[in-house]
This record gives sequence, C-alpha cells and structure tokens, in this order.
Amino acid sequence: MKYFNLILFVLLFSSCNGKNTTIANQSQKDPDFTKYFNKEWANNKFWYDGLAEVAVYQAQRKIYNKVRDFEYTYITVAEDFNKAFNVKTDDYKRNDLFKVMKINAFCNIQTDNYPYHFLTSMFLNFDTPWAITKMTNGSQEWCGNTFKEYLANGKNIDLTYHSYWDNEGDGKKEIEKDILFEDQLNYTLRSLNFKAGLSFDAKVLESQISSKVGKLKIYDASLLIEEGANEITGKQSWKVTVKLDSDKLNTYYIAKAYPNTLLKQQTWDGRNLQLKKTSRYAYWQN
Repeated sequence: MKYFNLILFVLLFSSCNGKNTTIANQSQKDPDFTKYFNKEWANNKFWYDGLAEVAVYQAQRKIYNKVRDFEYTYITVAEDFNKAFNVKTDDYKRNDLFKVMKINAFCNIQTDNYPYHFLTSMFLNFDTPWAITKMTNGSQEWCGNTFKEYLANGKNIDLTYHSYWDNEGDGKKEIEKDILFEDQLNYTLRSLNFKAGLSFDAKVLESQISSKVGKLKIYDASLLIEEGANEITGKQSWKVTVKLDSDKLNTYYIAKAYPNTLLKQQTWDGRNLQLKKTSRYAYWQN
C-alpha cells in the first residue's frame, strides 16, 4: 500500500504540474520535419555564386483598420556564421563556422500620419531549412522602437525583447523548440518535398513582425500541398495551405522550378504578397 500511495502521489503531481505535462505532450506531437522538407535544398550551386536573391513584392497589410499598399523586399543569401558570436564571420579560417541562409525582409509602410518600418532577419542552417537558428525583428515608427531577438539554444528558443509598450518593456521569454515561425514560411516552404496531397501537422508561432511582443500564440496547424492554379501566378506552381485554426487560413503559391520562388501569399489577416520581380546581385557593394 505504501508503494501504491507513492506512485499515486507522483502521478497526481505530474498531472498538476502544467509545465512538465505540456512539454511531454508537445514532444509527442512534434513532427519529424525530415519527412516533409528536403534537408539538401539549400546545398545547391545556385546559392554558391556569392550573390543574393532580391525579390520585390507588391504587398498589403492592415494598419489602423485600413489596408495599406506598399513594397516588401525579401533578400535571400548564403552566409558563413561562427558559433562564438552567432553572426556572419570575418575570419574564414575559424574552426567553428557553419553555413546559414539569411532572409532579410524589409518594408516601409505609409499610413495617414506617419510611416512604419519593419526589418526582419532570419537565419536558418543550410541542413535544416525548417529550424530557425536566429531571428531578429526591429520596428520603428513615430511612437517608438521595438527590437526582438530569437535564439535557438538546443532546448528552447530564447526571446529577448526591448519594447516601448506598457506591460512589456525589457524582458526575456522562452519559446518551445520544434516549431515553425509563421514569418519563416516564405523561405521554409520552398524546401518542401513537393507532392500533391502531402499533408502534415506542425506547431506554428504567429507572425512576430510587429512592434509588440504580445501573447506568442502557437497554433496547432495543418499543412497541405496541392497543384497551384497557373492563372493565379502565371507560372507552374504548388499551392500550400496552412490552416492555423478553423477560421485562419494562409495560402502560399510556390514556383515548381528551382529555386522554388514564393510567387504569391494570402493570409487570413490580410498580409498579402504578389511577386513583382526577382534579381541576383551583391547588394552590399557599390
């Protein structure tokens, strides 16, 4: 009886300890992303020419309950990071280098009173196009500056933030690992093992491109690949739908030909993209 009571106590304690129970349950639901994404996608000579892919989109986003039209520029380029500082290296003889893909997303959104600026930098290891290594997001407008940094530490994702909003200010939070950021999908979905009818579930963190930290909502999302409609994009494409919940659906059209450029994006909250042009050049040079 003594041992039975001990076991019963352990079970009850585990069920009441929400943090431990949640982590255990989540780990059971985490998908094996290697089944759905091509880990060799970035290891292509296309990305080894020293140039950046610069994609310009006609974009829309709702601010102050009004749809704003603007241009969104996505820069995708291979870089060598060092582990010591988790930044692009200047010393290529180091022994702690690893290859990442950098995606810089920049926009300037005019509103009735003042402009909004967002710059989001995402870094993903060449071998794991589904896993954020590092992400930063900065917003600037006339009310103030906000900066957020997300760093994968192997166990979780550490968020450090400096917000001008009340009840946020400066602080840190932990986010569970093995999730997809909604903002990384513009890149990560390009590396899918495309096949009509392929579907799987994944946890998706809501868009972090904002001036607030917010509640860090994570959706139990479902993804589905279908044949894209050519008349929508003008090119042969795949259609990828990401159902965040019953009334929140995002749709992405991705070119079938490598490098599988994002052609169009439509989200439930009106963050829409339509490709205008792409080019390759070393934007950092005069």
